[in-house]
Amino acid sequence: MSMEKRQVQGIERQISSLDDWRQAHSRQLAMEKAHTRAGDILAAERRRLPWLEVSPHYRFEGENGPMVLSDLFAGRRQLIVYHHMLRPGDPSPCSGCSMVGDQMPHLAHLHARDTSLVFVSRAPIDEIGAFRQKMGWQFPWFSTDDSFNADMDVTNGFGLNVFYRAGKQVYRTYYTSGRGVEMLGTPWALLDLTPLGRQEYWEASPPGTPQSAPYQWWRLHYEYAGTSQQQSREVVEEVRPARAWRTLFVM
Repeated sequence: MSMEKRQVQGIERQISSLDDWRQAHSRQLAMEKAHTRAGDILAAERRRLPWLEVSPHYRFEGENGPMVLSDLFAGRRQLIVYHHMLRPGDPSPCSGCSMVGDQMPHLAHLHARDTSLVFVSRAPIDEIGAFRQKMGWQFPWFSTDDSFNADMDVTNGFGLNVFYRAGKQVYRTYYTSGRGVEMLGTPWALLDLTPLGRQEYWEASPPGTPQSAPYQWWRLHYEYAGTSQQQSREVVEEVRPARAWRTLFVM
């Protein structure tokens, strides 16, 4: 392989021929594919973590009044909770937490997989509402002033917890903090944190996990609204069949 060292705007780079570039890119791509497979294995282990039963009665305050933990699911089975560091009278809201907020996807994609996502903070609900409006965010955000944060291993910082609801029982299934929240920002990364995962056939999940064909549940976010998942699939696939670009999303 022939490489020429060259200064590009003060940065030393290696400049190659097209053939050499393709060889180097092929090696890098193989490493990236191995990384993807390793991530799939990690997500499969996450789905098999034991669950911890927790009280469904932790208290929260929302725009429409008081709620409890089980209410935050909004009728869905899975709940992702991001603990934002916004505190009462916060003169300098956390920029890191706010970067996370900026990356949240349209929640219709999560709702299509029976998953809700909310933010919680210690700040009172009026301050939360004002800050959310300033940031232009639409996701649900609740105030918490009991032991919920501390009980879920979030004391003075930030974190993310995942819960599963089965009737009146609520289970804690996952927790992360620190660099663990760097993965947030797409529906797939968020669903990978949940016990049901993406609910696609290719995933190694516990027996009984609901699953369907990859890609087929994807929609423009407004196509989920006002119709059941199955109806949406039938209508959209009749009008807009699978496109060639989906083949680029290689398992």
